[in-house]
Amino acid sequence: MRTYLDCYPCFLRQALDAARLAGAGDDQQKVVLDHVLEVLRQIELTSTPPEIGDRVHRIVRRKIGSSDPYRQAKEASTGQALALYPRLRKLVTEADEPLDTAIRLSIAGNIIDLALDQHDDDLWGVVERVLDQPFAVDDGASFRLALGRAGQILYLADNTGETVFDRVLIETLDLPVVYAVKGGPILNDATWEDAIAAGVDKVAEVVSTGSDAPGTILGRCSGAFQRLYQKAELVIAKGQANYETLSDEGGHVFFLLQAKCPVIAGDLGVPIGSIVLKQGAGTKPKEEPFR
Repeated sequence: MRTYLDCYPCFLRQALDAARLAGAGDDQQKVVLDHVLEVLRQIELTSTPPEIGDRVHRIVRRKIGSSDPYRQAKEASTGQALALYPRLRKLVTEADEPLDTAIRLSIAGNIIDLALDQHDDDLWGVVERVLDQPFAVDDGASFRLALGRAGQILYLADNTGETVFDRVLIETLDLPVVYAVKGGPILNDATWEDAIAAGVDKVAEVVSTGSDAPGTILGRCSGAFQRLYQKAELVIAKGQANYETLSDEGGHVFFLLQAKCPVIAGDLGVPIGSIVLKQGAGTKPKEEPFR
């Protein structure tokens, strides 16, 4: 997915939020914004938003001297989600359609997103809404067919705290799962430590993409992860940034997300607040040797 002009104010707001979370004063915040504005003057709109976001947050970390401005917020998100875990599991075990319920719960967890301008703090209220909400895009039939054909799932994580909701879905899938997290801190995206704190290692093999950029920018990932990705028969990609980076990567990729910003909602052709289970477009890239 390309970048839209409406993304520009979001990049600036994210930079400002991250600088403030890191404790930067007004002078440091202005330095950050000046450098981000310079990046925005130079970018090509053919770049994906996560490619630009990666440059923006590197500026914040470099100018403020903080490697992980979102650390405390991520720990709080995991604690909040773990407190709901027994109730989430009960919803699945008592459901007439456990897989459908687990998919919806995973999508509900996608609301935990500190990159947004506004956050919904009523997490259980979001769960109840998503359980009753119709899908704006529902490629569930194709997803179930892909599940029946696959021997293993590559699951691309999104945000910390959301990891607990992903764990509930993984526990419902009758296939081995490899759960891929970021190689280093970026926004509130899940890293290895965050996945372990959520207990995902109890139900899946946790691996690193080798990249600390938003979404999954394949060219920025390690050779080991790229080989894993190319061999994957079925990929579950959580969240907006993974959609932005992988939407044309082939029909073996399925996106689970809430459309939380007008740009992505517009790209998907759905109203803001929609829940989406969408099959990727294009053809799966051919495997190439890595050196």
